[in-house]
This record gives sequence, C-alpha cells and structure tokens, in this order.
Amino acid sequence: MNIHEYQGKSILKSFGVGIQEGIVAETVGQAVEAAKTLSQQTGTKWWVVKAQIHAGGRGKGGGVKLAKSLDEVKEKAENIIGMQLVTPQTGAQGKKVHKVLIAQDVYYPGASPTKEFYMSVLLNRQEGRNTVMYSTEGGMDIEEVAAKTPERIFKEDIDPKVGLQPFQARKIAFNLGLSGNAFKEMTKFVSSLYKAYDAIDASLFEINPVLKTSDDKIIAVDAKVGLDENALFRHPDFAAMRDKLEEYPTEVEASEHDLNYVKLDGNVGCMVNGAGLAMATMDIIKLAGGEPANFLDVGGTANAERVAAAFKIILKDPHVKAILINIFGGIVRCDRVAQGIVDACKILGTVPVPIIVRLQGTNAVEAKKIIDESGLKVYSAILLKEAADLVNEVLKK
Repeated sequence: MNIHEYQGKSILKSFGVGIQEGIVAETVGQAVEAAKTLSQQTGTKWWVVKAQIHAGGRGKGGGVKLAKSLDEVKEKAENIIGMQLVTPQTGAQGKKVHKVLIAQDVYYPGASPTKEFYMSVLLNRQEGRNTVMYSTEGGMDIEEVAAKTPERIFKEDIDPKVGLQPFQARKIAFNLGLSGNAFKEMTKFVSSLYKAYDAIDASLFEINPVLKTSDDKIIAVDAKVGLDENALFRHPDFAAMRDKLEEYPTEVEASEHDLNYVKLDGNVGCMVNGAGLAMATMDIIKLAGGEPANFLDVGGTANAERVAAAFKIILKDPHVKAILINIFGGIVRCDRVAQGIVDACKILGTVPVPIIVRLQGTNAVEAKKIIDESGLKVYSAILLKEAADLVNEVLKK
C-alpha cells in the first residue's frame, strides 16, 4: 500500500529520522496558515508547495513550487490544488491533486554548500535480504544514473539475522564522501531509516533526495513509502492512511468484494482463481493474439455473488472485447463454480461480450455440462489450449 509523502515523513520522524518539516493542507486557506505556523516553528522564510499524489516526478509536472512570500504560497497552492498533475509515472491521464504539503525551505545559504544523495531500502528477492541502495547523485532519476554512471550506485545487503550493523552504516557514509559531523549524522540517519523500514513492515523506502544541509545535518527532503499490505493487520494506524482517491475506482470496488484486481491496457478480461494461474492465463491470452485487460483473482470461494461482482468490474472497462474465466477446481468444485457463473449471468442480464469458460479439476466434466446446457452465450473448454483457441476465435469476429 502506498502512502503520501507527508505520511511517510511522519513515520520516519517517529523513528528519529531527520526530515524536512511540513504541514499538509487541503485548501488554499489552510496552506497559508500552514506556512505561517511553519515559520513560527522552524524560522523558515521561504516555503515549498508540494502536490501530494502517489507518483514520482511531481516537480517535472509542475507539482512542486518554491514560494518566497505568503502571497506566493497562496498563488502556488491555488494553482496546484485541483490540478490534473501529469508526471512520467502517472501516464497521460495524470492524477488530480487533492492536497499539498507546505514544507520548510532547507536549501538556505550557509557557510558550506548543500549536497543531495539518493537512498532506498528494499527487498532483494534474489539474495533473500533487505538492501540499502544509495548514490552520490541525488535529486535525479535513479534509472538514468544507473544507465549512464553505474559506478555511482552502491548497494549494501543486510543479513536478516543481525540487521544493519554499525560498520555498514559507516561504510555507507564513507562511500558518500562524507566526513566530520556530516559523517556522524549520516550513520545515524541510515541506522534510523533501516530501523523504521524493518519495524513497520515496509516494502519500500525511497528517499530522493537525502540532503546534507549547509550546517551538516542529514534530512529526508522527500519520502516514498510502500507498506506490505499482508502485514497491515499489525499496523491498523497505518492501514487508516490509505487514500482511496489515489486508487482506480474499480480497484477500490474490487477490494470491497475481496477481489484482487489490477487494471491493464488490453481487450480480454480475465477472471481466475490463484495468482499463479492468473499470470499463466495472461500469458496464454497474449499467445492467442489478445492483450489482457486486467489481473483478477477471485480466490478460492468463487460463489455467484463474487463472480457477479467480478463481471461488473471487468465490464466497466469499455476496451474489453471478451472475458476468459479460468478456474482450477481444487478447494472449490468446478460444478459449483459453473453454477455460480450461470447464476451471475442471470443476475446481470445481458453480458455484451463473449465469455470463454475453462474449468479444470474436481467435477470439470459436470461443470462443462452445466455451462453447455445453460442456454447462455458461453463457450466452454477443459484444456488451456482450447480456451486460447476460443479467445482467438471470438476476437476475430
């Protein structure tokens, strides 16, 4: 589950990680008051108005602006709140901005220059360990740095049995070229950052940039935090941070029916039980000449109500030209699933696209008979190749 920058920073701060202070605002009036409060708390004379959406590259799309007066705070907030912000990560449709973060200016002039770094903590699945990835090139697209100057990217794998060790934190600070108080501050920053990542069951921390201020403090200027949804039962306070306005409405609706749904850009809707089978189904659709329109896992209890909800969600996509239902009858019997499909079609009335049903496993033969005798415009198959051929056939009509 993704959360906003201001939410991620509040979590980091609770673990002792230095951050760029800020106050979230949903209206222009709140933004101006936030700027006043921030000046009293931090002494800042300039402010940064930052759009809060679940996507990177906000600055490139005009979602991050510097304000040098309260009038400019008002002007920038008016322009950003309500805008459809388009970034390299949102796609052409962009995302509507519902709130902004009014943050202190941390790039003030001082006795020594500031320096930006990149740092992230994530799971290295190949090694089975968490990894701290960092670079001297902060404030840039890390993909671009990796492509052009890979020698400037460092990785530190963490043994899960012992966690991040002090020598590893010092190694990271050394590789970043720091010395003196900035070196000490960076070791504290890295240790606190990893402690936070481990404690909250995060799936990703990305801090870009990490800033060495002119007085040698180390702070997180940005914070992209991803939480492991499977561990949210341990963190109800984090679960409450979910912002449904940042998600596709169909994905929100699917979650309310306990359906695992991800929208894709294709023409064949998928309804499958099991994530692995769903991936294989999408592969077979592509091999048949189609493109999957979604990933949809109905789970092990595919009753009529859940199937009907899945149908409705798939059919909300106007690009869907056919629906492939691929169910393996292990926990649930195929004949019960078949009856659920028939009942769901009757509940929905007319389904405007062809439906291909492939049922395999317990009572697959009985299930095919139920489908064939239903009188519905449903194509049944037992073998996966048969289903693929039917997908190809209906797409050509």
